[in-house]
Amino acid sequence: MRRVLVVSLLLLVAPCAPAENLTPLFVKAKEQFRLAAYADALQTLDKLQAASERPGNEAYRAQMAPGLTFYKGACFAALGQAEEARSQFELYLTYQPNPALDPSLYPRRVIVALDEARKGMRKQAQKPAEGGSLAASYRAFPRDASVSPPGMDDSWAQGPVRYLLTAQQRDDFERLSDPVSRSEFISEFWRVRDPHPETPENEFREEFQRRVAFADARLAQDETRGSLTDRGMVFVLLGPPTWAGRKPIAIGEDSADPVGMSRYTSYDLGAALKGTNSNSQAVAIVSEMTGPGNTLPESDTSWREIWHYRRELLPSGVGYQQVDCDFISKKGYGQNVLQRDSVVLTTIEAAKSAGRSGVLARKAEQ
Repeated sequence: MRRVLVVSLLLLVAPCAPAENLTPLFVKAKEQFRLAAYADALQTLDKLQAASERPGNEAYRAQMAPGLTFYKGACFAALGQAEEARSQFELYLTYQPNPALDPSLYPRRVIVALDEARKGMRKQAQKPAEGGSLAASYRAFPRDASVSPPGMDDSWAQGPVRYLLTAQQRDDFERLSDPVSRSEFISEFWRVRDPHPETPENEFREEFQRRVAFADARLAQDETRGSLTDRGMVFVLLGPPTWAGRKPIAIGEDSADPVGMSRYTSYDLGAALKGTNSNSQAVAIVSEMTGPGNTLPESDTSWREIWHYRRELLPSGVGYQQVDCDFISKKGYGQNVLQRDSVVLTTIEAAKSAGRSGVLARKAEQ
């Protein structure tokens, strides 16, 4: 059964008083949508977005961003403006990767448009990273996707922020039982990592959350959130690679895996043919030793994806001139599994340590 989307997030208002009260605009837009006045709702949402971008409304803007993008996408979809709907829903899916809508509450056009946007993003996520496309895509990724509402339950500590949490911090957070305490913990967690506390922005948090949003949109695997996959972890901690490419795992290349080799080598075949006395016997031997059961699976089920990081993109203190992160996909082994050699592990741990101090891997070429 389709999981009904919990829309409570969209109904929330800021718990603290913003510089101006934007709640009436949000309520008005939702009522206009309910009455099928979609064009009027879009105008109200535009006013709401403009008002939220004024100084002093940063906290409110973060909370209402998912609802704003959802209702904009829903209005565009209901009006038959497919491209505009797709753009808004793709942004919304960076906040809520796995939503489902109740057909009794939303027009069919809205449900279809959201499903199409999700399918398109998943299809895009399955494409191999080639050349500098990840870095280019990240540069073009919307900046406002870095804004995401804070989680108040224990799922926050189980999300991508776990790459920065120490074991003690995770335990401390999970012992908190009320939303207020957890909200204060999260606020303090980001505050101490703010590189410029004198400004309203927290550049560290915005960059971290932007990487998370990009990974969720581009690197998802089946039902696994993109930022929680191996590729997502590397992207969140190190940013986009200098270069990325994919190639199939060739016959015999994975010598440690019996299913990754041919059962018989050319030497074995030659030795077997030496004892033959007739053409029919030779044909039978060749057929038996080179048949379908003696080769690798199709190349599209076994591949290696490599992300190459130059020195200037690595965390401070990592002495390597380059680091290659190798992700292996094979039937029975896994999809895009990071090969954790000593160089990669050292780099990942250095990135986590830097993040805990409020420094992400350097952002050259971003």
